Amino acid sequence: MSLRKGLIIFILLAFGVNAVIIFRSVDHGTIRSLLAADKLKLLLALFVVFLAWIFDSGRFCALAVAAHEKVPFSLGIVLTWLNYFGSAVTPMQSGGGPFQVYALYKKGIPVGKGIAITLMRTMLTILILTLAVPAALMLDPDILKSSAFLKGVVFYVFVVILATWAFVIFTIIKPEIIKKFARSIVMWLRRFNFMKSNRTVIKIIQWLDREIDNYILNFRLAFNTGKIWVAIAVILSAFHLLALFSVLPVLMSAVGLPFRYIQTIAVQAVFMFILYFVPTPGASGVAEGGGALLYSVLMPGNMAGIMSIICRFFTDYISIFMGVVVVVRMLGWGVSENLHKGASVEDA
Repeated sequence: MSLRKGLIIFILLAFGVNAVIIFRSVDHGTIRSLLAADKLKLLLALFVVFLAWIFDSGRFCALAVAAHEKVPFSLGIVLTWLNYFGSAVTPMQSGGGPFQVYALYKKGIPVGKGIAITLMRTMLTILILTLAVPAALMLDPDILKSSAFLKGVVFYVFVVILATWAFVIFTIIKPEIIKKFARSIVMWLRRFNFMKSNRTVIKIIQWLDREIDNYILNFRLAFNTGKIWVAIAVILSAFHLLALFSVLPVLMSAVGLPFRYIQTIAVQAVFMFILYFVPTPGASGVAEGGGALLYSVLMPGNMAGIMSIICRFFTDYISIFMGVVVVVRMLGWGVSENLHKGASVEDA
């Protein structure tokens, strides 16, 4: 899937599902509530999103220090936006990594370390959600009672997460097996004439060995000499998620809807847990429609759909737009297309 096609699919799914939600759920009561919304609280929601960016940028900086590298705060913000953009155009929200690794590489950070830093950032989020979701379901078991399908999806996501953690741990414990696997792929490509000379093959194998060593070194540094910075990154990750999850209750307050803060956090934690593994670009369509379904646990049906759309606008659409700006100005569309193709090959 090309970069443009991924972006087009994201936009079409988002607009299509949003249109259906508005048509089926919005009534006069919805419109009255929106028109009477507290403008200051809407600005507060925007400020909370800005805080989420700050926390996300901070954890990039902390993880870089743990790896004995330096990422300026301004670059951390750029990496946050690139992640949103890359995730929006790639199935399973997996495309942010290559854009971030390239941006880090342009700043002098080796590819292997860049992969480890971005992977650790993602795994911290997944780790916190893995711990938070069972707690959320114990606090509010009604979240899953309404849908057997939802129960199945949550179970599936838990299995995928455990498999992902097992793979990451395996790469750290057994790097030589990963190197052998990488070399076999290179030799397979050479056999089918994807590489014309033995010299090219040797250079690629040497580069792969070096970057895998950098990847392993980064993890070992992080959990040996960089423990404090990893701990800071964990705390910032928790604050990042808390800020994102706080946007919805602020928006509910803005339109005069009653809410229980812990309940809104629990529902969103379960929802984000699922969205990480949705096969559409940026979870588009499912995020809007699923939000309308799940948020009905928190508010009347005529408000759940529109609040899902508005919350998605604040927490995702703004960040994706900023990512588009960064991609065009910093990377250029041609480089971004190549990175996206690389991500697609890796996913395959």
